Amino acid sequence: MARALAELLGVPHTELDALWHGPGWVPRPEFRADVDAMLATGRWVTEYQYRPVKANLLAAAEAVVWLDHPFPVVAWRLLRRSVVRAVTGRAYWNGNRESFAMWLHASHPLRIVLSREFWAKRRRTEAELAGAASRGVVVVRLRGARRARRWLRRQPRFSLD
Repeated sequence: MARALAELLGVPHTELDALWHGPGWVPRPEFRADVDAMLATGRWVTEYQYRPVKANLLAAAEAVVWLDHPFPVVAWRLLRRSVVRAVTGRAYWNGNRESFAMWLHASHPLRIVLSREFWAKRRRTEAELAGAASRGVVVVRLRGARRARRWLRRQPRFSLD
């Protein structure tokens, strides 16, 4: 969604995972500085994740599109993505490769989604975005893949250049 929206708006898309994950899946020390540099451009689309920068993202955002999919959609997509990544061994950010063994780590997204943390994160996101909306940030909450695709198709294609 972020990539497609950036294309529609004619602005750069920065994937936060690419800034966060260093070799060996270790967080990069430059992460915050890289995010600050992205925000300083004033023209960006990215994902709303990684607690160390979430406040900065919301402070700089004009709008947030929240893909608040039902739990079964989130769990299925994450499981499918994790299996494909582990089976193919494809390299991702900084040469990192996902393995089945990684699923045992408490920080793996699958472990988070299949725990109470998923619901706690959803409640936190809801509160954070309500606060942003009260400060004038446009918040679009989309539940379900069909609704998200339909919303994206309705957005005008333009460039801010």
